[in-house]
Amino acid sequence: MGHKEYCIVSGTLFALVALAHLLRIVYGMSVKVDEFAVPMLVSWVGLIVPGVLAVWAFRIK
Repeated sequence: MGHKEYCIVSGTLFALVALAHLLRIVYGMSVKVDEFAVPMLVSWVGLIVPGVLAVWAFRIK
């Protein structure tokens, strides 16, 4: 796998993670991990960080 293909694959994966967090924010879905309710702030971070990494991966290619 070359550099270009790696950037496309990693950018796509980061974009899917960001999309999942965006959907959680939009639909207000609650997430629990063993009795602990995960705050929405985690999804905001999970939207921004992978979103930036996805944009970065697609721009590098």
